[in-house]
Amino acid sequence: MTATAVRVGRFYTAARRHPWVLGKVADWRIPLGPYTPAQIALAIGGGFLLVKTIGWWSWMGPVPLVAWVLAIWAVRRPKIRGRAPMQAAVGWVLLGWQPQGGRIGGRAARDRAARPLLGGFTVEGAPAPTVTTRKAAPLARRQRHRASLPRPTTGDAPARQQAEPPGPKGPASGVQTLLARAQQGDAR
Repeated sequence: MTATAVRVGRFYTAARRHPWVLGKVADWRIPLGPYTPAQIALAIGGGFLLVKTIGWWSWMGPVPLVAWVLAIWAVRRPKIRGRAPMQAAVGWVLLGWQPQGGRIGGRAARDRAARPLLGGFTVEGAPAPTVTTRKAAPLARRQRHRASLPRPTTGDAPARQQAEPPGPKGPASGVQTLLARAQQGDAR
């Protein structure tokens, strides 16, 4: 890049600060203009309302007409939280138009509909009640402890496998485990 080629940046923000106004219609200059959109809307809407309700306010004389002209003058540069009245009105309309839960991806965000959570259980059978005495209780504890120990894989493993009754290798659920333990206790 040479020393003669210098980049220059310019900003034209001052033009954006001036409101949109209407001062001419074709070659005719509007008297006491230019007017903002809020003033034009108030002039047209207020004039129409005054003409339609002349029977109600005619006894007051020129007071409603003077109030109308003063209102047109008052809205020449109004701001509602830093915004022009038309922009603020459009903002309120859009806010009222939004869904209550907001939007996600351009669509209304809604909660899922409530539905019942159903469930159930099945009792397959009740184990037979076991009666133990004080003397038999330590013996039953020892038997439970022995049953919980891992079985050795060497030595007499084939003899133990023959002693077990044929059938499924293990119970499928907790209830079946309890039934199997109860049946083993009754058989001994």
